[in-house]
Amino acid sequence: MSTPFTPLSDALSVAPQLDVSDMPAVKAAGFNSVIINRPDLEGGAGQPLSADIIKAAEDAGLAVVYQPVVSGAMTQEDVNRFREHLDSLPKPILAFCRTGTRCTHLYNAVKQTS
Repeated sequence: MSTPFTPLSDALSVAPQLDVSDMPAVKAAGFNSVIINRPDLEGGAGQPLSADIIKAAEDAGLAVVYQPVVSGAMTQEDVNRFREHLDSLPKPILAFCRTGTRCTHLYNAVKQTS
């Protein structure tokens, strides 16, 4: 995997933008699930589409969910949905957005309300 990831717990790590070609390496690194928190086209036409990443993730044997969260506009509903994904997806999970910060904020918000 060309993109580094940052562990936040035994169950969750975060990463900056991933691409279709990263999904086999995500699986090889030991992850079982992926959460996509970056909205499609947030970075313009050069950003990989979630549908393409979802297909590549599933082809690699990963569970994957698309939960777009607008940067700087995280809601309690976003936090609640992220918690549901953390509770239900096979672990370990790799979540990504543009830089990994948004995913980290979601995780920290989940921990504060647990």
